[in-house]
Amino acid sequence: MQLPRVYPVVASASWVGRLVSQGVRLIQLRIKDRGIDALRSEIREAKQLCKDADAQLIVNDYWQLAMLEGCDFVHLGQSDLAHADIAALRRAGVRIGISTHDHAELARALDLAPDYVALGPIYPTTLKVMPWAPQGLERITEWKHRIGSIPLVAIGGLTVERLPGVFAAGADVAAVVNDIVGNPDPEARIAQWLATAGRPQ
Repeated sequence: MQLPRVYPVVASASWVGRLVSQGVRLIQLRIKDRGIDALRSEIREAKQLCKDADAQLIVNDYWQLAMLEGCDFVHLGQSDLAHADIAALRRAGVRIGISTHDHAELARALDLAPDYVALGPIYPTTLKVMPWAPQGLERITEWKHRIGSIPLVAIGGLTVERLPGVFAAGADVAAVVNDIVGNPDPEARIAQWLATAGRPQ
């Protein structure tokens, strides 16, 4: 499976709408600390925005809602794997991405035959407190060697300026959070991301 090379992570359907209107074709909705009804409403709105833009929506964590709303993907952290019904997601046609940070987590993820594997944080990140040291570019190369044709998503501290090195190291997809949503001009910044990702590496 081939995925778009740029993968923003945002916290609302309104952000989904802003970015898919600029040409983003793969985007994750990651919402924390909201009630189930509000979550479902946001997911439903984001899914429609993606459908209208011919984009794919990834829902973070909430695999039941992703399944109920017919979303393209669910992204699962390692702590989610114990509770998620992987077989039910497969039957519903929801594809699965899994976060990994070390060799044991990668082995666990590969046992589940994910549709993509995420590795992070590649660089230091201020998004949240991380118990893992930055992985660096060499770990991207190692992970890609280990997972073969499964798409590899790099995440954590990525910027436009770091993008060529991330792709050259072996990442198929670059996920971005703060470099877009924290930018004074997100639309201009995502245009830079898409242009840089579209150039031969």
